[in-house]
Amino acid sequence: MAQPQIPEGVFSFLDTDLYKLTMQCAVLKYFPSVDVEYKFTNRTPQMRLNKEAFAWLQEQTAKLANITLAQHELEYLRRHCPYLSSDYLNYLQSFRLRPAEQVNMKFTPVDETFGDLDITVAGLWVETISYEIPLLALTSEAYFKFVDTDWDYEGQEENAYQKARRLLKAGCTFSEFGSRRRRSFHTHDIVVKGLVRAAKEDGISGDLSGTSNVYFAMKHSIPPVGTVAHEWYMGIAALTNDYEHANELGLRYWLDCFGRGVLSIALTDTFGTPDFFKAFKKTVAARTSASQDGATDESAEANQLSHPTSYAEVYAGIRQDSGDPKEYLKLASDFYKSIGVGGKSIVFSDALDVDKCIEYKKLAESYGFKPSFGVGTHFTNDFKRRSDRQSKSQPLNIVIKLSKAGGRPAIKISDNIGKNTGDSETVREVKRRLGYTEKEWVEGDEARRW
Repeated sequence: MAQPQIPEGVFSFLDTDLYKLTMQCAVLKYFPSVDVEYKFTNRTPQMRLNKEAFAWLQEQTAKLANITLAQHELEYLRRHCPYLSSDYLNYLQSFRLRPAEQVNMKFTPVDETFGDLDITVAGLWVETISYEIPLLALTSEAYFKFVDTDWDYEGQEENAYQKARRLLKAGCTFSEFGSRRRRSFHTHDIVVKGLVRAAKEDGISGDLSGTSNVYFAMKHSIPPVGTVAHEWYMGIAALTNDYEHANELGLRYWLDCFGRGVLSIALTDTFGTPDFFKAFKKTVAARTSASQDGATDESAEANQLSHPTSYAEVYAGIRQDSGDPKEYLKLASDFYKSIGVGGKSIVFSDALDVDKCIEYKKLAESYGFKPSFGVGTHFTNDFKRRSDRQSKSQPLNIVIKLSKAGGRPAIKISDNIGKNTGDSETVREVKRRLGYTEKEWVEGDEARRW
């Protein structure tokens, strides 16, 4: 009997992370005419594609132009993502990616076989925002299809199942966050299958809260989860050149777009968490209507919130994505105590494994937080070598980040120097303007995170 063909590549518009859809919805509302640029970075530069991998990646990228939002996918979004506006869902019905126009992909040989990959994406923000997840997933899949082939799928579902069992028995609430660096589409599918199997068993105290990948949420009947990514704040800061108020503007627009209590986990580390907390304690502003260039038109008489509160009170919690989680917990606890607020959620999402989740759960609860965990690469790219089951097959650490918005450089200066991205001169200037304190974390080597 012929073996069933294993799917490869990206063939559904929903094969992306939820936060790309929520941000696209907000960008359509506030910044529909803004041009941006994205740049690819390989944080494991010694792990290069070969010529065959690059050719496959080019072919798969071209195929993205054929993807449309299917009717059943549209109905899924309407039922399960009610916060997505009707204007946005109408927009998606005619939306098409145009990789031939918007994606510039280069392969620079370093020898007869291997080369360095360069990817630039440019065009309207509302359109190009959709490339990050599929391009990263395809790049990873290309590497492990043509370069590192010393692995197989043996035990992957069981590994995911056992990891989930440990997390659930420890009382952890967790979700799957592994779209960007998955080994393959098939890996992602069988991993989620293993997680769901564990979550359906009796006698567990934890919770599988969902997956960031909307396609696999739909396929496996679990919630799609996610809120916002760094590029939201990066784009707003670049457009306005107002880094001193970029976090507050990002928070304000987000609340105006989706309302209170919806998608309300705030990401704190785009320009360093200490600076974010300065904005987070401010009083929630009147609702705003933003023009395409980022200017606001406030109507306090019609829209003034009746009970002024801080953003920290309105948002359900925060997400930790860089730096030392233990230092972050102390900083966050001190911040919330200083404004008399407690019982908030904290989502950890930076290079997690099962042991770290269990450790951070105990520590977060000791500070009075309600912790949850977004586990990515440890789920979808955790393999042993086929030739030596005791030896790890190392995943790629690759990112695509916003590099320009409205013609200005877009940057990120996180809580760990290894995650800083963007134009170096702008990074230095913004650090000076914000009084940013440089930090290095011994476990934050981005070339060796997993």
